[in-house]
Amino acid sequence: MISETQIHMIARQMLEKHGFEAIAHAAQNAQACESKGDSEEAREWRHIEAAMKIMRGPHQS
Repeated sequence: MISETQIHMIARQMLEKHGFEAIAHAAQNAQACESKGDSEEAREWRHIEAAMKIMRGPHQS
């Protein structure tokens, strides 16, 4: 299991490297893990995805 600090570090690195497309990549990775039956890794990807959404901030209208 990945620590909360590691989750946020990974999320920040992915955002810096890929921009907001990183959120979609994390979601795709989670789906792929779920398809393989790897629920623990899928949960970690969902956590990373959620952290990136928080870093992104609220939607602008």
